[in-house]
Amino acid sequence: MTATNNIAFSPERMAEVQAIIKRYPEGRQKSAILPILHMAQHDFGGWLSQDVMDHVADLLDIKPIEVYEVATFYTMFHLRPVGKKVLEVCRTGPCMLVGSDNIVQYLEKKLEIKDGDTTPDGMFTIKTVECLGACGYAPMMQVGEKYHEFLTPEKLDRLLDEFRKDA
Repeated sequence: MTATNNIAFSPERMAEVQAIIKRYPEGRQKSAILPILHMAQHDFGGWLSQDVMDHVADLLDIKPIEVYEVATFYTMFHLRPVGKKVLEVCRTGPCMLVGSDNIVQYLEKKLEIKDGDTTPDGMFTIKTVECLGACGYAPMMQVGEKYHEFLTPEKLDRLLDEFRKDA
């Protein structure tokens, strides 16, 4: 299908990929796209380059555009390099009503970057995302697998300091 410029999962990871693909009936291997994209993002630098997405398409025997459609639809996939900590701030209606736009503006000013950008030291990326399913705790953001809720500038300052110490 497409050239993938020497992108390849490790043999151990490839065994996991094949096990996931085998969960689905013949001709339905595209159903494995989400877990394999997660694995690819994890294994290939924290983001999905075109070469990585092409590799996933090859593995699933589907057209590259089918992978691009999925990767560009879901905000959990990063299409360019990101910082060590991705600050994913919910921007949908309920969060916006209680100040998520102010949270984003505060982060942009504090970190001196815009939404979608990464700090020069590679530590933080600000990324606004669609609903994270925690409307009752808004405004909120996800960092890695952890939710941070009822955000205020003071709480953000503490979190940013913690993230820097953990790095």
